[in-house]
Amino acid sequence: MPDYAVLAVFIPTFFFVSITPGMCMTLAMTLGMSIGVRRTLWMMIGELVGVAIVAIAAVLGVASIMLNYPQIFEILKWLGGAYLVYIGINMWRSKGKMAVIEGQQMNTNRLSLISQGFITAIANPKGWAFMISLLPPFINVDKPVATQLVVLLGIIMVTESASMLAYASGGKSLRLFLSRGDNIRWMNRIAGSLMILVGIWLALD
Repeated sequence: MPDYAVLAVFIPTFFFVSITPGMCMTLAMTLGMSIGVRRTLWMMIGELVGVAIVAIAAVLGVASIMLNYPQIFEILKWLGGAYLVYIGINMWRSKGKMAVIEGQQMNTNRLSLISQGFITAIANPKGWAFMISLLPPFINVDKPVATQLVVLLGIIMVTESASMLAYASGGKSLRLFLSRGDNIRWMNRIAGSLMILVGIWLALD
């Protein structure tokens, strides 16, 4: 169990970092706007699993080895980015209908949403670099590492979940506003554009 003084510093530090707009938060907002918060929860599951893997790997030192082989990241980044761009293009082509809501289950089935979140979390080099720089200083090697990691990981999971829910809920409100009258087409284009930007961001960052 980490010291209370350590937790008092770690909790607000990670909260402010987590709530800052990034690829995962932008993806949560985009999906919340286009398919609703409930279905966006599946993407969040994938993202949380990815973040947990990154955090554990950072503490165990695996991340430092992977960062020496950037080609691994390049493959994941380009594949994940291309996939998100593909989804964004489908939204743009969806004219007057609700994009990826009616008749387009290939993009909104649970496995697809989970994979979107997982790939975005795993293929984000900044996420790896952040975990490598943030977590180790909060680990006391004189105490059981496993216990400390479980506590810190629990805080990370709760903070990430709350942040993504906040972004997804904001996206849902925007969706309700834009879906009035003939604004569905604009909603599709905005959501599609955001998805394309996230994909490009993921590939080039």
